[in-house]
Amino acid sequence: MASIFSKIIDGTIPAYKVAENDRFLAFLDINPLAKGHTLVIPKIEVDYIFDLDDDTYQALFAFAKKIASAIDKVSTSKRIGVSVIGLEVPHTHIHLVPINSIADLDFTKDRVKITAEEFGQIAASINAEL
Repeated sequence: MASIFSKIIDGTIPAYKVAENDRFLAFLDINPLAKGHTLVIPKIEVDYIFDLDDDTYQALFAFAKKIASAIDKVSTSKRIGVSVIGLEVPHTHIHLVPINSIADLDFTKDRVKITAEEFGQIAASINAEL
C-alpha cells in the first residue's frame, strides 16, 4: 500500500510544495512544530533511511541542505534543526525545523496552527530563495 508521501508525490493528496526535482520533493509539514517546518523525501518509497542506496542517501541530504539554506533565509530562528525519526510514516523523510533551542525539536509538544493562506505564503517564500 502506498504511503501518504507517495500519494503526495503522485498528486493524489495535495501538499504545500517547496521544491521538487526528478528524485526528491520538499513540502511543508501539515502539522508543524514551527512555521517553515519542511519534510524532504525521496520519490522512491523506502521505509527506513538507512536502507537507501548510498547515492540516493547522499543526494537526499544534499537536496535537504539546499532547502535548509532557503528556510534559514526566510526564518528568524537561530538554526534549522534536522531530525530523522522514521516512525510516523513508512517512507524515508527528513524534518527541517526552524529552532531557537533544543526543546523546539520536541515532537510531543503542541503543534503550531497555520492557515491555508499562511502555508501558501511560507512555501512560496522558501521556494523564492532557492
